[in-house]
Amino acid sequence: MATYKKRGYKPKTKVEKQIELEEESTTAEVFNTLDEGASKTEAFVEKNQKYIFVIIGIVAVAVLGSIGYREFIANPKQTTAMNDMFQAQKYFDQATTAVSKDSLYNLALNGGEGKFGMLDIIDEYSGTDAANLASYYAGTAYLRLKDYKNAVEHLSNFNGNDEVLAPLAKGNIGDAFVQLGQTEDALDYYEKAANMRDNEFTTPMYLYKAGNIALDLGQADKALSYFEKIKADYSKSTQATNIDVFIGKATVLANK
Repeated sequence: MATYKKRGYKPKTKVEKQIELEEESTTAEVFNTLDEGASKTEAFVEKNQKYIFVIIGIVAVAVLGSIGYREFIANPKQTTAMNDMFQAQKYFDQATTAVSKDSLYNLALNGGEGKFGMLDIIDEYSGTDAANLASYYAGTAYLRLKDYKNAVEHLSNFNGNDEVLAPLAKGNIGDAFVQLGQTEDALDYYEKAANMRDNEFTTPMYLYKAGNIALDLGQADKALSYFEKIKADYSKSTQATNIDVFIGKATVLANK
């Protein structure tokens, strides 16, 4: 009886048949291994499901708790704090341009018209961005009121990363140390303030202050480097107006 063969068909050799049998055997072993692994996993889950559910529950509570704290406690608390700080900030802003500054700075610190002052915001809303900002305002108000120790304390509690307030806080601490006669500390903070950010406002201002304190401390070389940096990099700044005079003074002292 004739058998139909497809064109190009070739009967399998013994070697090919042996390979095929081995592949089938290997595949079967793999599936058996997977079945055994699945059975062991099911047995483990069944045996320890109580503990697994407890762990899952703890993780879920932690995640939901974090979201809940942020959404229902932290954010509303921050909003309330900013609203309560509005009047104190208004007093502070008025003090910067008013003739009678001290009374307004005191109102900014302690509150008025039944509203919170910056010190109240710090106490009532500890841990919020509003309380952090209030530390800056309180420290600066104390500086203007010539209460330099409190100025250093509150400004040191301020943690800022922005372009202007962050270096201003460091620079204000430097100003307070100058008034306290701690010129080496003042120089340190002026240097920090100058290096924190690179802009046309705070950087040349604190390079200039650092240069002058360095001259007072007999560090003419350091002062010269600061004055020359102002001339080279911040030629349009207010501090650059008469900078050649300070460069000349620092050069003479450095060469002595």
